[in-house]
Amino acid sequence: MDKRHLLAYAALSLPLAMSMMPIYMISPKFYGDVLGVELAALGAVLFLTRLLDTAQDPLIGRLVDATQHRPGGWAWLMIGASIALAVGFVLLFMPPDWSQTGLLVWLGGSLVLVYGAHSVLSVCYLTWGARLTDDVTGRAQVTGWREAFGLVGVVVASVLPAVWVGQQGARVGYQWFAWLFAVMLLLALGCTLRWSPAPKLLSRQGRQDLRTALSPPEVRRVLWFYLFNAISVAVPATLVLFFIDDVVQSPSYAGLFLGVYFCAGMLALPLWVMLAARIGKARAWLMGSGLAALSLFCTYWVGAGDVFFYAVVCALAGAGLGADVALPPAMLADAIPPTHRSSTGLYFGIWVLIGKFALALAAGVTLPALQVFQYQPGHPESAVALGLTYALLPLLFKGLALVVLFSQSSRFSLSRVCSRKEST
Repeated sequence: MDKRHLLAYAALSLPLAMSMMPIYMISPKFYGDVLGVELAALGAVLFLTRLLDTAQDPLIGRLVDATQHRPGGWAWLMIGASIALAVGFVLLFMPPDWSQTGLLVWLGGSLVLVYGAHSVLSVCYLTWGARLTDDVTGRAQVTGWREAFGLVGVVVASVLPAVWVGQQGARVGYQWFAWLFAVMLLLALGCTLRWSPAPKLLSRQGRQDLRTALSPPEVRRVLWFYLFNAISVAVPATLVLFFIDDVVQSPSYAGLFLGVYFCAGMLALPLWVMLAARIGKARAWLMGSGLAALSLFCTYWVGAGDVFFYAVVCALAGAGLGADVALPPAMLADAIPPTHRSSTGLYFGIWVLIGKFALALAAGVTLPALQVFQYQPGHPESAVALGLTYALLPLLFKGLALVVLFSQSSRFSLSRVCSRKEST
């Protein structure tokens, strides 16, 4: 596949990733800090809406599989989902001046629309990418290009809102960004639909039910690994803005820290793809996780005003992020048996479900738990529990992910994912 086709396919990943950080990281901070919504109630709404969202992802995967042979089926799904996502995103950051209860209702309704549209678009887009090639190395290239554009989108989402919020205030700054996102999403969708290679569609027969799809042990292993790894990424993503405000105590540098983090991930990502081609995806992921673990360990020594030190920590964590975003989706594509390829949408529906469940768990558990331990946003003296949660909980789940992937009870990681030679 030439670079022009990879570029056209990857274009949509940029605005999709632009939406992720505002939805999962900025919106809790916006509603909790700027609008004054109580943390426990906020965490409950985030958890319930994300939990509701996860239930629909396998059904969306089945819908994607069922519409693949209809004329323009995937294109129309993506167009409708993109319009709904753009509308929901704008509503999310244009809340009315209502009471706390009203704001919680507005937040819940906006998130339901955003989550549903994002799920349809993401599952269809990931399935499209998995069907572009059956070559193991080619899959890593497709994923690498897609996630590289995604990291560009996240950099934009980390820098622009911070600049605009600093200049215009939180309400106006986030509204400007929401409208920019809506325009970029529709433009990128047009680019992908017009110039991306068509996916390789398989027979109408042989689509798997959920039980059959999950029966291969290698698939289950990758999914369990992804769950624990996604939780390890979701916890600091949920808490990072609180950490910057009340531990580093440098909120004006939030855009810089996030920019360093995602730029490091973007620069390191091609290196992880090349390394995976040499030593296997699982071993490359392990090396990336080593960098992530080192960065989390270093946060224990971050204190007030440690701007340079925390920027270095963000660079290390970002370098490890490249392995986290580029390699696991390609591992799943490798693990799907050839006889199950007609149900790729179902597999990526489950994949998206797991990612969202991890984010729901991170928000629904960590925010109320911090309130129990008497952490109050804006009060650095109460941030001891915040620092420990931010650093130690992700390390625990990284360890669980490592155990699952490299367990001696199965040779899957060495026979299907870890070794490129044996995979081919």
